[in-house]
Amino acid sequence: MIVAGAGMAGLVAAVRARELGADPVVYEKGTRTGGSMLLSSGVVWRHREWSGFRRECPDGDERLQRLVWERLDEALAWLRSLGAPVVWEQTRNPLTTGVRFDPAGLTAALARRLPRDRLLLRTAAPTESDELTVLATGGFGASPELVAQHVAPAAPLRLRANPCSTGDGLRAGLARGGSTSAGMGEFYGRNMPDRGWGEDEYVSASQLYARRARILDEDGIEFFRAEDVSWSETNVVQATAKRPGARAYYVLAEDALADPEIAAQVAAAGEARISRDTVRVVASITHTIGGLAIDERARVVGAAGLYAAGVDAGGLAAGGYASGLAQALVLGVVAAESAVADA
Repeated sequence: MIVAGAGMAGLVAAVRARELGADPVVYEKGTRTGGSMLLSSGVVWRHREWSGFRRECPDGDERLQRLVWERLDEALAWLRSLGAPVVWEQTRNPLTTGVRFDPAGLTAALARRLPRDRLLLRTAAPTESDELTVLATGGFGASPELVAQHVAPAAPLRLRANPCSTGDGLRAGLARGGSTSAGMGEFYGRNMPDRGWGEDEYVSASQLYARRARILDEDGIEFFRAEDVSWSETNVVQATAKRPGARAYYVLAEDALADPEIAAQVAAAGEARISRDTVRVVASITHTIGGLAIDERARVVGAAGLYAAGVDAGGLAAGGYASGLAQALVLGVVAAESAVADA
């Protein structure tokens, strides 16, 4: 059994497969394990109410949504049993339920369950192999070509994720007869300060106060109303990606500037704060929402012997936003269980 990618989905799939008696080999073309999960806040969540999930992601595959919603709690308990360190016991969002893990600790808890000779870094997976293969390469957010083709043709998007997520899984699945899901033009990301920033600022420098700002583009057009910003702010980021230069200006009123949480985010914008009340932001991409079409056993539709987990599997959150880490966790478990059963 081959697992392509050593981010959360790939590590989960490999660890679960070993528990079931398989001997998977994990291939990671990058230099470290953890993928984009290692760079995240570590919050793994689901919508608290099923109706809320459907309302937030109305175009998503209901079978896959139900799978994640129903199996996440047991999967979180499984991660705890592996020794994954918990930072928060809840999400601090009344609309969701879940856990915040320490990303480095979670990565280590999974990786140490795999023999060193079965976890190959700096090595691309042989995706043309006849072996059963779990595709868990993190989507195509780091491929300028695929992002321009499917997501944002007007302007390049800044990457806020693992630079190795260049669409290897998508290409492999399509080459083997798979097809794409709903949501190919959608992505999850953040509006970030229009300045240089590194992976250590992916969380801390995010500008998450669009609901308290006027939102203008380079031409001074107020292109998005604050009252229409979703709680995750995904929709305003997607809209920003379609504006000139994938850029926007957040203009804040005095009451917003007086909010300590917002004031801290504005301060983190640094030189992108072009005046006391205005911050220039750019759309960044964290992960794609569209990808390979899969069934409820995580099998790639039309491609025998292939399974997809994480955001290589597409369409689950189409029309909105759901936790990419929850998708990685549950689909990683399901892909492993299916592949072992089919072997």
